[in-house]
Amino acid sequence: MNHLDKKCWICGKEEAIPFKCRFCGKTFCSRHRLPEQHACEGLEQLKKDGFSSGSSGYGANNSTDDIFKDALKSTAKYAAKSAVKGVGNNIKYSMKSSPAMAIIYLCIFSFILQQVIPGYTQLFQLVPALVLQRPWTLVTHMFIHAGFTHIFFNMLVLFFFGPELERRAGKKIFIYVYFTAGLVAAIAYTLTSSSPYTPVVGASGAIMGIFAALAIIAPDIKVYVYFIPMPITYALILFVLLDFFLLGSNDMIAHTAHLSGALVGLLLGSRIRRAQIRYNYDNMYYRRR
Repeated sequence: MNHLDKKCWICGKEEAIPFKCRFCGKTFCSRHRLPEQHACEGLEQLKKDGFSSGSSGYGANNSTDDIFKDALKSTAKYAAKSAVKGVGNNIKYSMKSSPAMAIIYLCIFSFILQQVIPGYTQLFQLVPALVLQRPWTLVTHMFIHAGFTHIFFNMLVLFFFGPELERRAGKKIFIYVYFTAGLVAAIAYTLTSSSPYTPVVGASGAIMGIFAALAIIAPDIKVYVYFIPMPITYALILFVLLDFFLLGSNDMIAHTAHLSGALVGLLLGSRIRRAQIRYNYDNMYYRRR
């Protein structure tokens, strides 16, 4: 194939592997490769021949139908590829622009691996009695979940409140709060668990830290708890009291991890709030001068 044969008949774009139309025999780029995208003369002629000799000829009509079916299949395949590529680009952009969204996608991907790889969950879950032999589980347990309901509600809370903390305090602060709360929650559960061989999984401790920090930084935010609107501080108090009263209930929920994560969030949220107030005060002072 020479240099000219690689150029599209419509736009002149040259591609390494061009498309050759099987109806008209001309070469096209990926954008104009379908017959309807380059007003294919060969297809039009074939349709005319089919209709003129096919009013009583069943085979000719069949051939025309096959042509349209092939074109429809090609169009559907092209649209599907474009849709998948678009979704992939959106995910990539979200992960680059928002640490919270990156964590959500990583948790979802990890949950899929849990379903298809035997032993994956056991490798990354936190077992208090084995934490010295498996120290990585202090972090990796945050990306493992016990079931669809568990990951759905954790990621739902992170989806709404993670980007909000990023917006109000910054992406680096969000990452610091998230992993500090998650790590402290894991250590607290390890030290207080009455069943040291019972594993713990999930990002609940880290998410409680995000929720608590946001309650200190922006106490005016309204949230819905079981469809009841209330300030975020009231919701935090409700969750903390619920975890506190259920301590030792053997309900398979790591309440000490939740409480520890919330405590870290309150402490870090207070530091962030003081720093923001001091920053705003300094700015006002210098503007007045």
